[in-house]
Amino acid sequence: MTGKFLSFEGIDGSGKSTQARLLTEALRAAGHIVCLTREPGGSPGAEEIRRMVLEGDPDKWSAETELLLFNAARRDHLEKTIRPALARGEIVITDRFADSSRMYQGLTRGDLRAKVDALHALMIGVEPDLTFLIDIDAAVGLSRAVGRAGKEQRFEDMGLALQQKARAGFLALAREYPLRFRVIDGARAPDVVANDVLAVALEHLSRR
Repeated sequence: MTGKFLSFEGIDGSGKSTQARLLTEALRAAGHIVCLTREPGGSPGAEEIRRMVLEGDPDKWSAETELLLFNAARRDHLEKTIRPALARGEIVITDRFADSSRMYQGLTRGDLRAKVDALHALMIGVEPDLTFLIDIDAAVGLSRAVGRAGKEQRFEDMGLALQQKARAGFLALAREYPLRFRVIDGARAPDVVANDVLAVALEHLSRR
């Protein structure tokens, strides 16, 4: 893989999707070829699984079943979108990747971190070169996420406690992988956050 692989992580409503889009626009304006994608999703097959896991009753899947579904989606995403773009030398920016499984299935929905990591090693085997963690207060993030409405509210419907646990878990993950993670304060205006994100990204890309 000759391109660069960047991911955005954070709790629901943190603003990570907005920041992924703004970074993509800024890098394209600077002349880079960028593939913007998302998880779950990012390929036709993975988008079908997205509808299954993000819509409907919060209790319809166990954490174990979710883990298998997310890994199936991620494998298809990797095969159909991420690897081909990296092979073309593009910058791939994804809104969520395996770190979200480490949080939502590995921590907040059960003590499954070992299984998450084992499945990741077996079926995915790829980590981003750089991960932006857009950090925000859990109550603020949940309020933003719920305010968006729409069908994809299954994880938001699990409540504030899950978001609080996820935020703490993401921050712990950033400490676990300090060379890969950059924690960005997401409580500020989107353009201010975007300026910080772009500065970090450009510094990272300059090492190519």
